[in-house]
Amino acid sequence: MDNPLIVQGDRTLLLEVEHPKYRLARDAIAPFAELIKSPDYIHTYRLTPLSLWNAASLGLCAGTIISALSAYARYPVPRHIEKEIRQTVERFGQVRLYQDQDMLVLASATTDVMRAILGYSSVAALITEQRSEQEVTISPALRGVIKQELLKLGYPVQDEAGYADGEALSLMLREGRDFFLRTYQKDAVDAFYAGGSLTGGNGVIVLPCGSGKTIVGIEAMVRFSMATLILTSSSASVRQWRDEIVARTSLTPEQVGMYTGECKEVRPVTISTYQMVTHRASSTGQFPHLSLFHERNWGLIVYDEVHLLPAPVFRMTADIQAKRRLGLTATLVREDGREQDVFSLIGPKKYELPWRQLEEQGYIAEAHCTEIRIPLPMELKTKYMQADERQKFRLAAENPIKVNVVKDVLADHPNDPVLIIGHYVSQLERLAQELAVPLITGKTPHLERDELYGRFRRGEINRLVVSRVANFAIDLPDASVAVQVSGTFGSRQEEAQRLGRVLRPKKDGRGACFYSLVSAESKEETYAWKRQMFLVEQGYRYEVKGVDVNV
Repeated sequence: MDNPLIVQGDRTLLLEVEHPKYRLARDAIAPFAELIKSPDYIHTYRLTPLSLWNAASLGLCAGTIISALSAYARYPVPRHIEKEIRQTVERFGQVRLYQDQDMLVLASATTDVMRAILGYSSVAALITEQRSEQEVTISPALRGVIKQELLKLGYPVQDEAGYADGEALSLMLREGRDFFLRTYQKDAVDAFYAGGSLTGGNGVIVLPCGSGKTIVGIEAMVRFSMATLILTSSSASVRQWRDEIVARTSLTPEQVGMYTGECKEVRPVTISTYQMVTHRASSTGQFPHLSLFHERNWGLIVYDEVHLLPAPVFRMTADIQAKRRLGLTATLVREDGREQDVFSLIGPKKYELPWRQLEEQGYIAEAHCTEIRIPLPMELKTKYMQADERQKFRLAAENPIKVNVVKDVLADHPNDPVLIIGHYVSQLERLAQELAVPLITGKTPHLERDELYGRFRRGEINRLVVSRVANFAIDLPDASVAVQVSGTFGSRQEEAQRLGRVLRPKKDGRGACFYSLVSAESKEETYAWKRQMFLVEQGYRYEVKGVDVNV
C-alpha cells in the first residue's frame, strides 16, 4: 500500500516527509502522537500514555485513533499496538473524584480497577476510608496529590469534585466594530467553561503565539465573573495583561492590580509573575510571595505560558485544587519533562488549534523559516576541537561570522521591522554595537524596555536586539522578521516562542520570516534539529542555506 506512515511495534511512528500524503497523515496523527525526531526525510513520532490521554480529553476514542493510523499506514497496524491504544485510552475516566459533603470520594469504574490502585502503598496511604469495593474517601487537602500519584501509575483521574466559588466580580467584554471575539477564541473558552458544569473549570488551551491567548483568558474571566489571579512570565507581560483587561472589559484601572517588584497591588484582578511568587532571599529560605494565592478569595487562576510553570507553583497548585485553573500556552512541551504535572494539577488539554490552520485563515501571518548554516572560522576550529561539550556549543553559538550574516539579512529586509534574538548577552552586546541597534536584556530597566518597545511599535525604530526576555508574552505586532543568532541548547518551546514574535497578522498582509543562524557541523547544528521539532510538527518546513567560508 502506497502510504507514508509505518507503525512500529515499539509505539513509534515513521512518517515519510516527501510522500504526497505527508501533510494529511501528519495532521491526522498530530492530536495523539508526540514528535520525537525531525530530520529531512523521515519524521519519528511516538504514542505515549500522556499523548493518548490528552487526545481522549478532547473526545477522541480509541477507534478513531486506530482508524487514523490504519488510513495512512503502509503496512497493517500491529495488533498489539491496537490493543495497547485501546487499553490506554480506556483508562481515561476509569477513576474519578467527586465531592460528598466535606470529603472527596475516589470512585472506580470496576472493582478490579480499585483493587489494582489500592495495591500500591503510595495510594493506600492517602485513603481515609473504604466505603465499598469501588469507592474510597480521601481528605480534600490531598486532591492534587492523589491525582499526581495515580497518573504516575497510569490512571488519569477525571476530577468532578467541583470548585469553591470565589469573590464575585461583575465584568463584561467590550466588543464593537474594532474588536470582537474570534470564533476559535469563543470555541476555546466554551471547551474550558463546559457550560459551567463540573467537567469544566480546569485544563489547558493550546493556541499559537499571536492568536490572542490573552483575549481567551479575559473571556474566561467574564464567563466566571469572579476574582482572578493571573500569573505570567515577565513584568512586561504583566503590564500588557493589565492594559488589555482595562481596554477590553468594563473593569476600571482601580480594579486591576499588578504584583511585581515595583508595586504590590492586590485587587479583584491581580497579575503577577512566576519569578515574583517564587522569589526568596536564599536557596533554603521561604517563598514569602506564595501567600498571594491566599490574599483574596480567587475564583479563577490563569497560568499564562503554562509550560514555564516552576516547581514551587506546582506544589502550591496541588494544594488549591478547589480553585478553577486555566493554562494558556502555544506548546505543551516542557524541557523538564513535567507535562504529567500540568495534566494532573492544571488539567488536561481542552482545546487546541494547529498553527497552520490559523495561518490559512489569515489570523496569523504566513511564516517562512530558513536555517542558515555557517562555517566556523579556521582560527576557532582548533579551540572548538579541544573544548568540552558545553564550551563547544557556546563557541559555535557565538561564531563571529554570524555578525556579517546578520548584516546580509538586514540588507535583504531594509524596511521590515526586525528582531535579532539570542541567548548570550556578550554576543548580543557585540551585535548591537556593530549594527548600532538598541539592545534589550534582563539588565535593561523596565522603563527603558517599555520605551524601546513603544518606539518599535510606532515605527520610530525598526531594529531591536533582544535577549531571552523577549521570548514570552511581548506584543510587537508589526515585527515581521526574526533573526535567531543563538538559543538555549535544544529548547523546542523557545523555538516556538521566538517564531511567535513575528506571527501577528500584518496590516498590509505581509508574511513573516524566521532565520536561524547555525554553525555547520557543530554541536549547535545537532541542537538545532531538536529545537525545530515542534515547528515541524506544526507544519513548518525549514529551508536550509549555506554560507560561503569567505563571508
